Amino acid sequence: MNWSRFIVVVGLLSGACAGSVAGAETVFETLSVAKMPAPTPHRIYVSDIAINHIVDGRLHVIDGDALKYLGVVSTGYAGSATLSVDRQELYVATTYYSRLSRGERSDVVDIHDPQTLEHRGEIAIPSRHAQALPYKGLVRPSSDGRWLFVQNATPASSVTVVDLKARKFAFEVATPGCWIIIPSQTVGGRFSTLCGDGTLQTITLNDNGSFKSRSRSERFFEPDEDPVFVQSDHVGDRHFLVSFKGRVHAADLSAERPRLETPWSLVTPADARQAWRPSGYQLLAIHRKSGRMFVGMHAGGKEGSHKDPAKEIWVFDLAQAKRVARLPGHNAIALTVSQTDTPKLFAIDGVKMGLAVYDASAKPRFLQRMEQIGESATLLELH
Repeated sequence: MNWSRFIVVVGLLSGACAGSVAGAETVFETLSVAKMPAPTPHRIYVSDIAINHIVDGRLHVIDGDALKYLGVVSTGYAGSATLSVDRQELYVATTYYSRLSRGERSDVVDIHDPQTLEHRGEIAIPSRHAQALPYKGLVRPSSDGRWLFVQNATPASSVTVVDLKARKFAFEVATPGCWIIIPSQTVGGRFSTLCGDGTLQTITLNDNGSFKSRSRSERFFEPDEDPVFVQSDHVGDRHFLVSFKGRVHAADLSAERPRLETPWSLVTPADARQAWRPSGYQLLAIHRKSGRMFVGMHAGGKEGSHKDPAKEIWVFDLAQAKRVARLPGHNAIALTVSQTDTPKLFAIDGVKMGLAVYDASAKPRFLQRMEQIGESATLLELH
């Protein structure tokens, strides 16, 4: 091959191309950041601890109507996220290390804008934030929006109280032998927590967020025989908890001392013969206007099966303490339901990491799925 001729020909072609472009108007691309649509009651925040790269957790944001992925928020090392009461801010209580997975530890509450997902700021908190799978009660706002409660584990249990108005750490309240945060819906400076002796403990704060008083309920479950899941949901200040064997316990947390109601069972004698039991990481959700509770259930339950994916989702009328429907489970490990007049129920498929969507109205039914919403997600929250 005559390489010198080849080089000359290529040079002539390059020059021709350059000449043809030279006469054209140059158009410069403008870089921009896409804006998300305004939040709706069916926007979903999916907490994903991303166990295979736990230093880089994720909060996935999904349009629950269009089943479209909208964005992602970094949640650091074992971060736990929640929205403010007015839905104007997004909080992530998390840990960062100076050398990614080692080095100096710093714990903060990151503040994001739910509209844009932009980072607005941070509040330093004691380095005792519980590094655990995301659970609903690990970080919760007070009902008046003044405080943010963060669960701690060193492994001693305590709760960090963050002043959201002053944007600073306020106080730490010791809660030995107790775990999870259940805010009162009546008094902003009050929360309850589940204790290992089978009781509920209620903490009341002073106006500055410091500890004021504590009280305990009588013992209402047997920890060694039929413990309760730490997940709960509420109608007003009636908070509902479910036991491993399917007992429903309700507690009124409007007063300083919890008031307990007579428990009832999710399972009939026929269900019990097939060993149906509740299970999951966020296993129940309540639509408050209709008074309906959705619970993930599995057959063949036994010791240690309390986190198994759901074979079915059972629907209960709380006023009648009665099951009214059964839905396909789609391996659900987490449930949440919108509070709209035409509610939707959303469930994380714990096997395939998909999102199952149900019509949760008078005649509940499965609607559709979205696949691969995360890696190791365990918690849902709706806008």
